[in-house]
Amino acid sequence: MADQPTNRERVKEIVLGIEQNIQELFQSERFFDYLRTMSRFHSYSVNNTILIHMQRPHAAKPVAGFHKWKQAGRHVKKGEKGLTIIAPTPLKRKVEEMRLDPDTMAPVLGPDGNIIIDEKTVEIPLFKPVKVFSADQTEGKPLPSLAAGLTGDVRQYEAFMEALRRTSPMPISFGALDQNTDGLCNHAKQTITIREGMSQVQTVCAAVHEIGHAVLHDREKNRVSAAAGNTDKEPPKAKDENTMEVEAESVSYAVCQYYGIDTSANSIGYIAGWSKDKSL
Repeated sequence: MADQPTNRERVKEIVLGIEQNIQELFQSERFFDYLRTMSRFHSYSVNNTILIHMQRPHAAKPVAGFHKWKQAGRHVKKGEKGLTIIAPTPLKRKVEEMRLDPDTMAPVLGPDGNIIIDEKTVEIPLFKPVKVFSADQTEGKPLPSLAAGLTGDVRQYEAFMEALRRTSPMPISFGALDQNTDGLCNHAKQTITIREGMSQVQTVCAAVHEIGHAVLHDREKNRVSAAAGNTDKEPPKAKDENTMEVEAESVSYAVCQYYGIDTSANSIGYIAGWSKDKSL
């Protein structure tokens, strides 16, 4: 009789499975269709990303202006308030400058003995506030998605959820969240909220995902804060949102697979979407 794999071997096999499934997805037409659509939307600067987060902490991507959404076959829901960002609106002006010798930097004289004056166009950087809307503030033609909703029941679901509650460093509750938000880990309030009304499989997947955020990224916040107090070293760079989402969903997928709950239809696409610019 063959030896049963150890826990470490099982986890290693699951992680390798994540990489293989993501690699296959990266090479699929489904992924290229997703990229073609997403490429139509603008990527925002760090400052504007922070502004969006401050106004709508869990805004669903992509984010675009009113007319851009209209071009994509979607429209802004009635009553939704736009998110203010700062957009560049450079002003072009024509100015006159003396022509200078590139070696001596002395003014260049023309045949008439006068300094040659050149006219050139300069761009003055200016900015203005504009309104944009996140995907969850719109409705209409569905956007291509890499992650599919999960259906089905979980064996001994109530006992499993109770085990998750006892494992979680933050209390877990159910509540009304946006349709595009399965769960919410609030580090400031130290709470986890799971969207009510989902299937058992989707609920477990979301719960483990948010516990992953609670465990990993509370530690990350503490690490950055502690290291920032050391003036002898350069302040550490905090993990970006993509990295944290990849970590949380990878944990969710691995834990669910370990207990025989298949979340690959959701998790693999989710991880791929957040890690498309990273190496495996």
